[in-house]
Amino acid sequence: MKINRNLEQLEKLFFYVILTSILFILIYNIIHYTPSLGYDAEAHFAYVNHIARYLPDSLNLPSSTETREFFSPPLGYVVPAFGQVICRNVIESSDYLQDCQPFFAMFTHIFQSIMYLATLLINLLTIKLISNSKSIVNTSYILLISLLAVNYRTVSMIRGEPYILFFMSMFLFIILKNEKTIFKPHVKTVIITGLVIACIALSRQWGILLFPPLIVLLFLTRDKFKNNYFKFWFYSSTVGVSLSYWFYYGLYKSYGSFIAFNMDRTKFSFSNQEFSFYIPNTEHLFALFTNPIRPHLNNQFISILYSDLWGDYWGYFTFTSKYLDIGLHQNSIGSYLSRVNLVSLFVTIIILFFYKEGLKNFNSFFLIRYIKYAVYFSFFGFLVFSIAYVSDTGDVIKASYIIQLFHLIVFVASLYFHKLRITNKNAYFITLFLLLVAYTHNFQSYLSNFPAGFYPQ
Repeated sequence: MKINRNLEQLEKLFFYVILTSILFILIYNIIHYTPSLGYDAEAHFAYVNHIARYLPDSLNLPSSTETREFFSPPLGYVVPAFGQVICRNVIESSDYLQDCQPFFAMFTHIFQSIMYLATLLINLLTIKLISNSKSIVNTSYILLISLLAVNYRTVSMIRGEPYILFFMSMFLFIILKNEKTIFKPHVKTVIITGLVIACIALSRQWGILLFPPLIVLLFLTRDKFKNNYFKFWFYSSTVGVSLSYWFYYGLYKSYGSFIAFNMDRTKFSFSNQEFSFYIPNTEHLFALFTNPIRPHLNNQFISILYSDLWGDYWGYFTFTSKYLDIGLHQNSIGSYLSRVNLVSLFVTIIILFFYKEGLKNFNSFFLIRYIKYAVYFSFFGFLVFSIAYVSDTGDVIKASYIIQLFHLIVFVASLYFHKLRITNKNAYFITLFLLLVAYTHNFQSYLSNFPAGFYPQ
């Protein structure tokens, strides 16, 4: 009995140590990384600068001539734009747009880091309800989610995906709470759910992939459940669409598509991409575990996605080709990331196994069945996108784009991992220890290697 209590105390200690390390990572990256180094940073900054010109009086969105991120919904740019507005009312400058960039970049980085912590907290609350735990302390979830290097890179950039994660966590919580009331369509709940739906849709186009599973599940729902279910989601979706349709209708009016993009789309065909896009060849497999940074994986879907999930394939965070003389350990980063990929192979197997078992063990929850289909739609939706928008280098294949997929998988995997602590305590603690070793080894991949306060001119 005393041994069990000691193990529980040790597990709780691990939770707080990991949580503290996450705080350290976020603060370290706020100091050492600027969003101006991120993916298509100049286009995202141009978007911010445009809408900041009109705030707080009105929300005016940029066109394709003003930024190539014109297709992105506006929610991810409102906070940095307000940062820009605050700055221009505080400093004296002859060029506010340029001089305020470091301020709103830092302002956004801090805001998104706090929002990421809120995302984790909401997911911990949802998991607590599913597992009937007495506390939100859950080492299984906090460890598995902290292993994903893509998290720290994504929240460090100005883009919409951190908002998708936050509102998706609220969406999962809402689904679970309403599942317990058999989806009775109360006005307050419908309005809140509709607001969350609208916020997801206005965060990034990828968020739309979270909605089709609700339609699929309508046809798989029990008869006594179906009437309430249909009413709840019809009313909630009506609220959500009424609050967000204007953006997508605007894209249709201006560019001829509700889901416009900044590249020409080819007619969908598997022949759009070479065979090596789907199945890695020996060169890809060799590079995956020897030097997993661009351009070595050359448009190989799974290999690039894997390397960008656990490392930094495109080089916009731990290193960047533009500033090899400024960042630390830039020339040796490929060797380190190859070891990260190798260690993460074990982590990937564990997470996928736990995910499969989680689906099986918690299938009685409507939420888990929803997540299963949301994973399908997110993965295959992104795959279809990558096939339709052809690029020789595969530069549309970024783990940040579809980060919702990895969070959904980890959410379910952590449920089974947490259950393992009761059903097989030895296996649980052995796995926990091995994953902690992997976390320690991969830790450097969570940190930007630029000097404190570095801002490119």
